[in-house]
Amino acid sequence: MIETERLILRPFTEKDAEDVYEYLHEPEVHCFADMKLNSLPEAREAVKKRLGETEYHFAVELKETGKVIGEIEAYPEPGEPHAGENTPKDTFSPCWMLNREYRGKGYAYEAAHAFFDYLFTRKGARRIYAYTEDYNLPSQRLCERLGMRREGLFVEFVSFVDDENGEPVYENTCQYAILKKEWTGRAGGTAEL
Repeated sequence: MIETERLILRPFTEKDAEDVYEYLHEPEVHCFADMKLNSLPEAREAVKKRLGETEYHFAVELKETGKVIGEIEAYPEPGEPHAGENTPKDTFSPCWMLNREYRGKGYAYEAAHAFFDYLFTRKGARRIYAYTEDYNLPSQRLCERLGMRREGLFVEFVSFVDDENGEPVYENTCQYAILKKEWTGRAGGTAEL
């Protein structure tokens, strides 16, 4: 469990299904299209799949109310695509999503900042990188606020949805990253919330 001023990042419980359904019944960003939930029973099944994960996938809960307003996750991977099996898994690519009703209040930054600090200080992260669509300006601003540098733009990089004719819609994708030494060099290891 990770605690911030206003949030608790914790493993999911079965009681979270209604809150998860609330933010995944109509995902706004195409990369979450495959996570779309069409019913509360689907949400219950989705939450059951999250129950066993206790160190890399967290519900984002408001301390004040106990409501789950989103989630954040990242799993260790080798930093190099052609790495051997003995290569350290010290690279993470986080994914975050937040209920649209709670955006613009600093919760995404608060959750991501705490999660990055957790990955760097407790999970041995050397590098954290993130992908975001070129039209997702709030996510790009979040990456920049977290101290990540924009490393590039992949043109027509990936498709998550099809158009009305069934053809893939390829999206331009920005990549951001930050190294542990850059993170720890910011304000003595952490940035102010």
